[in-house]
Amino acid sequence: MSLSSHLTELKKKHAHLSDAVEEAQRAPGTDDLLIADLKKQKLKLKEEIHRLSS
Repeated sequence: MSLSSHLTELKKKHAHLSDAVEEAQRAPGTDDLLIADLKKQKLKLKEEIHRLSS
């Protein structure tokens, strides 16, 4: 897998997690720990994308 295709996949996963966080925040009764976990995963992906892009 080339670096550019790897970055593209990471960006897709990041966008998917972003959508999941938004959906979880809108849904009543969603566990705050679930939202926090999704946000942590999203941040890790963002950091990896930034690291690989540098």
